[in-house]
Amino acid sequence: MAETYQEGSGAGADFDLSQFYQIFFEEAGENLDQMEQMLLNLDLSSANDEELNGIFRCAHSIKGGSATFGFSDVAELTHQMESLLDRLRRHELQPIPQMVDVLLESADASRSLLARHQAGGQGEAVSTTSLVRRISDLAAGLVPGDTAPVVAAPPPSAPAPAPVAAAPAPKPSSSSAPGQARQLEIQIGPLDRPEQADAIKELFRDIPGLGAIRDVPGSPPNTRVFAVETTSTNDDLLDLFAFHVAKEQVLIRDAAGDGSAGADDEATAAVDTSGGEAPYGFFNGAPGAPLGEATQAVHAPAPQAPKAATRAAAEPKAAMQAQMESTTIRVDVKKVDQLINLVGELVITQAMLAQNSRGLDAGAYQQLLAGLADLDRNTRDLQESVMSIRMIPMSIVFSRFPRMLRDLANKLGKKVELVTLGEATELDKGLVEKITDPLTHLVRNSCDHGIEMPADRLAKGKSEHGTITLSASHQGGSIVIEVRDDGRGLSREKILSKAQERGIEVSEQMSDAEVWQLIFAPGFSTADEVTDVSGRGVGMDVVKRNIAALNGSVEIDSAEGYGMKVSVRLPLTLAIMDGMSVGVGEEVYILPLSSVVESFQVNADDVSTVAQGSQLVKVRDEYMPVIALEKIFQVPRFDLNKSSNIMVVVEADGSRVALLVDELLGQHQVVVKNLESNYRKVPNVSGATILGDGTVALILDTGGLVRRARH
Repeated sequence: MAETYQEGSGAGADFDLSQFYQIFFEEAGENLDQMEQMLLNLDLSSANDEELNGIFRCAHSIKGGSATFGFSDVAELTHQMESLLDRLRRHELQPIPQMVDVLLESADASRSLLARHQAGGQGEAVSTTSLVRRISDLAAGLVPGDTAPVVAAPPPSAPAPAPVAAAPAPKPSSSSAPGQARQLEIQIGPLDRPEQADAIKELFRDIPGLGAIRDVPGSPPNTRVFAVETTSTNDDLLDLFAFHVAKEQVLIRDAAGDGSAGADDEATAAVDTSGGEAPYGFFNGAPGAPLGEATQAVHAPAPQAPKAATRAAAEPKAAMQAQMESTTIRVDVKKVDQLINLVGELVITQAMLAQNSRGLDAGAYQQLLAGLADLDRNTRDLQESVMSIRMIPMSIVFSRFPRMLRDLANKLGKKVELVTLGEATELDKGLVEKITDPLTHLVRNSCDHGIEMPADRLAKGKSEHGTITLSASHQGGSIVIEVRDDGRGLSREKILSKAQERGIEVSEQMSDAEVWQLIFAPGFSTADEVTDVSGRGVGMDVVKRNIAALNGSVEIDSAEGYGMKVSVRLPLTLAIMDGMSVGVGEEVYILPLSSVVESFQVNADDVSTVAQGSQLVKVRDEYMPVIALEKIFQVPRFDLNKSSNIMVVVEADGSRVALLVDELLGQHQVVVKNLESNYRKVPNVSGATILGDGTVALILDTGGLVRRARH
């Protein structure tokens, strides 16, 4: 049977783990994100056990996966993190800011190392020597610049421990009743690689309630001997061990009752501590702690009640977490995009059927028309359901700002708190990826330019902690994301002065909204000096340009001395939109309905021609530029008696223009097709769609048309 095991080992050695790489990288990224959030939310003065245990589990999961796939550099770094976290969760050390800093830096280094492995080892590996040394010093209780060790103060309410030697518990025999702790000696071997037995120790550490294990020194060659305390039966243990070693290589026997001092206490350790290294066992009272603590309960029964309550409270949460994990699946985003494209084609096909069935006799084709009506309803429901798959919560975006803001505030010497609202608001995945950079700049801008230094805030009667608020909410068919701060706000005089220095035409009669828009000018900055954070004037114009490319808009509201608010309005999705179809000659164009303000008929006498042939139309005492789509797109005119006498007013970037068209055809939902990826970029066109009759209609870029009229 031993030979059989060796053959199995050989087969396992040839097993290709690369097929699981992507899953590991995704899970490691999620664990690092979760660890970062928990570290940022950690209350150093009263860190609770659940938080510390959760951070430890994240590091342990990453270390285990890294070691499995052979990423030794990541495994070594996370192993050192484990050592520090283990002492923290066992309350042997008091958490301090330096520990949070080094753990956050280690998480960043782990990300970099994992990214390098994901790219096939390309690029230079990040050096972790300094991080490992700093973690080791902190784990030893040494603070940088201070020789006094950081030792956790004992809890004031903890009862004095009773002497270990008092009232020793009798050692149960192998025939003990189920549920009673047993003292065992387990021998593993002989093994070709003795380190295979380390996996047995991992089982006791990872499976709550399995028990406690420690190494027994003086094991025979190629053999490992462990002292184990557990309530599990021999058969259960053999079944667990069979995942790592053959059952024939495992010998389980009752431990010899030598009665040596401290034997019972040592058996409760989760991992051998003889090497001087901090053990990785569960701290006292942790949810799911090993039952090995029962031996100490004989001597100190008083603390046992809160432990039991903690375990009981943790069980529902564990069950809920397991249920949540089982209701989600991982799907490649390409598959989701393909599904959305297919549903889009189905919508187009349904529109064609509906258009071709309009001339049918309702009496003769009653069943067919009823079926088409059902198809129309079901297609719309299917379309909404599929589109919702791509919608992800804004918490994905907001979660990256606490860490960034913490580092930036420390760098600037400011005290800033971040408040997030509406994290559950959903936005299309494609938009989330493109909105992250503009929001990052707005948050950095608020911290650097908006929030004052603590001393300045106190002098103004404010709290020394500034507040930056990120909020998201649905308004109609759009999502509005706001970045607010309670800082110094915008200075109207300073902006006008800077604009005059740059040669921009301004006047004192400009409204506040018009003055605030000046900060979006390329190269415009009110910073007195250029730093590595800001001051170059290359930020806000890029923010506005990127948001405009997503068919969005930016608005600013500010009160000097009280703060500033930047509102970003975006469509919910880029894959489908409500549009108004207009006819010009034989062509059909689509206008985004969110940009359409009004439409009206116009006489030729109402249009005025000014310099260089430009045209203006007066609408309620306001002159607007006129854009004739027939000329812009060089539409051929076959019916010379027909002329354009309808104007559609559209708004973008705070300006309005009137588009001259032949007729209004209707309003409907359209499936947006990317014209640039299928053909090339066309000026004044943002995309294309397929109409019900199978013809292609261009979706107009209203922002581009407004800019064309302005310049």
